[in-house]
This record gives sequence, C-alpha cells and structure tokens, in this order.
Amino acid sequence: MVHNKENKGNSNSPLGAMGTDAITEQSSLHDNLDKLSIQVLLQKMNQEDKKVPDAVEKALPQIELLVDKIVERMQEGGRIFYMGAGTSGRLGVLDASEIPPTFGMSPNIVIGLIAGGDSALRNPVENAEDDLHQGWEELQKHNVNSNDTVIGIAASGSTPYVVGALRNAKSKGILTASVTCNPNSAVSKEADICIEVIVGPEFITGSTRLKSGTAQKMVLNMITTVTMIKLGRVKGNVMVNMQLSNSKLINRGAFIIMNELGIDFENAKNILLKYGSVQKALEAMNS
Repeated sequence: MVHNKENKGNSNSPLGAMGTDAITEQSSLHDNLDKLSIQVLLQKMNQEDKKVPDAVEKALPQIELLVDKIVERMQEGGRIFYMGAGTSGRLGVLDASEIPPTFGMSPNIVIGLIAGGDSALRNPVENAEDDLHQGWEELQKHNVNSNDTVIGIAASGSTPYVVGALRNAKSKGILTASVTCNPNSAVSKEADICIEVIVGPEFITGSTRLKSGTAQKMVLNMITTVTMIKLGRVKGNVMVNMQLSNSKLINRGAFIIMNELGIDFENAKNILLKYGSVQKALEAMNS
C-alpha cells in the first residue's frame, strides 16, 4: 500500500514539518493535571491508554501486508532495519535487541538504528534527528540491499533522520515501511507500506512517549513476533530457539523437552544442555 497524501503540517517545510494541527501536538483532553490526585491521574491515564489497542487494530491490514513481504525477503537472507529518533528510536533498538535472546537469531538480522548513535539511548543528542542524510549513511555502513526492509518509526511522522533514510532506501528498490501516529505525514509519503496508528492527543500535551510510544511498541512486537513464527522460530506456542542465558530459561527449555518427549526433568535438562537449544534437542531425539 503506497500512501501519497498531502501532509497537513507546515507546507513551507520540505519535510512537511508538524503544524499545530498535528494530532500528536494537539492539546491534551485533560487539564489542570497538577491539581489532580494520584488516583484520578492514574484513572485518566488508563482511560487514554485503552484507546491504543483499538487504534492498532485498525492498522492490522497494513501490518499484515508488511509482515508478508518481510518474511518473503528474510527467507532470501534479508534483514529488518528500524530507523528512529528519541523514544521511537529507542523502541526500535529495544525490539531489535530482544530478537536474539527470544528467538535465537543473530543480532545482525533485526537491527535498530537511532539518531545520535548508542549514546542517544540514554541521553538526548542535540540536532541528531534533524540530519536528513545521516540515516542513509548509517544504512550504507550495513550494506543494506534489496532483500532488506527499512522501517521508519516516528510518532510525529516528520523526523528528517527517518525521512532521508526511507527516501534513499526506496529509491534503491529497498522495501520501506513507516510506523507513525499522525496521518498523511512526511515519513508516510516515503514508505511503500504506511502504518498509521492514530491514538489521539497525548495525556500530557505532545509527550509521545505515552500513547504513541505504547502503540509503536505494540506494532513492533507484532511485526517481529509474527515474522519469527513464520520463519519457524516457534513450535506450537513455545520459544524453541531461545538463548539459554540463565537458569530460568534453561529450566523453561527443559520443561518443554520433558513435555514433548515424555521424560523426567533431569533427563530433559541434560539433553537440552547437550544440544544447546530446544529445537536442536527435539530434532535430535525425534530423528
């Protein structure tokens, strides 16, 4: 799905920068927050958060289309690149970092890139997101190619770092997608597949780490989880390729093998440790 709609932001900006009518910048539906009790604040935040799943549900057709194309490319050796700044960038790095331990994939398969580099994970890097060329330069360092997918994450939909990366990637025939919380944004215009999760004004005006961030995290969860399932990294409903990095995960793996093979826990644990993963252990024992 290609979106090529007119941006509603500042028409004088080459990137379609946000105007005051951008939904993520609109005034909160709740006022006088500093005068409310903790209980009322929590209740009101919860009311707003309940809007997120419904907004994500409306975007399911676009998410499905993207995952279908990603799986096809990853079966040919492709990768996923997340591009973002600030909260959006951190969410991309977080999702990417969870793929190796959860699904046993190489850390070079799903890669999160954030404007300003790793230091921006903890501290803001001044003007990093305003560089239209930096994102593409970083992608080139990873030898991005036509089997890959570049996903731009931007609640506002106006981040130059993301816009530039998607624009260049798309011009090279690389599949591009966007995850935004404003309709008809500059980022969406550069994406082959546009995922717009419209959650409305934030509880604190403009604080997109709230509903927008939650919605983005839900979408990223869906993209990578369903992709990994379709790539065979899950059996039934269990993680058969998780890294055995601590006692909890070793025990979890042993219980899976115990139930699958009908053996006692200690034997299952020994088999797991011998083969290094649930999947390899089950393949060996069932061969």
